[in-house]
Amino acid sequence: MFLSLRYSFTSWNGLTAEKPFVGLDNYIKFFTDNYVKDAWTFTIKFTIFNTIIQNCLALLFAIALDSGIKGKKFFRTVIFMPCLISAVIAGFIWLRVFSNILPALNEVLGTNINFLLFGSGETVLSGLLIANNWQWIGYWMLIYLAALQSIPTELYEAAKIDGASTIKRFFKITIPMLAPAFTICTVGITTGSLKVYELMVSSTGGGPGRASTSIIYLIYNTAISGRQYGYGSAMSIMLVLVLLIVALVQLKVLKKREVQL
Repeated sequence: MFLSLRYSFTSWNGLTAEKPFVGLDNYIKFFTDNYVKDAWTFTIKFTIFNTIIQNCLALLFAIALDSGIKGKKFFRTVIFMPCLISAVIAGFIWLRVFSNILPALNEVLGTNINFLLFGSGETVLSGLLIANNWQWIGYWMLIYLAALQSIPTELYEAAKIDGASTIKRFFKITIPMLAPAFTICTVGITTGSLKVYELMVSSTGGGPGRASTSIIYLIYNTAISGRQYGYGSAMSIMLVLVLLIVALVQLKVLKKREVQL
């Protein structure tokens, strides 16, 4: 961290011993670079959609598995298993699914559905969201499931005696009691989405064009592939600051909301 901060004020290429001092030039470039703008635009869109979708689906799965359905151990295992593999492998799996397996269904079924989500700038975000949600929903589902199972049954029984409907019990008891779990999941999903990298490496390569280039992917290409280690360090410092600010704001807002609930 401290070395990156030091290098961010230089134009070091990562190879030579010389590290020419350039002052704030790298940070000025950061705010005027169109590549950075495009990468942040994609990263923010991915983060917003991913946080909403993963939270909602993880909660829905947790509620379903907590309802006493048959085979819940099997379903819990199936939903959780993808998070045990690396994001690189997940990217390869979904690249094959979208490129080979699903298009083959068109021939079998005689349909003409476009499954090549990674091949278009208009659909690549959807494809990456599907892949990322498939991998991580199970992880956050377990957090919600643990929170659901920790809610005292006496609360539901008392509310039922008082005549509270199922919907009212859900919003008056379940949701407030899940607030701490919601905070953990939201902060975790958000920070993880802002740092997404491995999934793009193995599935889209940041393309088509720059359509799926995340800020982490751009930092890697700039510092390692482009030999602009000083500029890449400045971009890394800015990313760390953004992550800290986002996490602190979310924690403050959500913790305050927990108290209100």
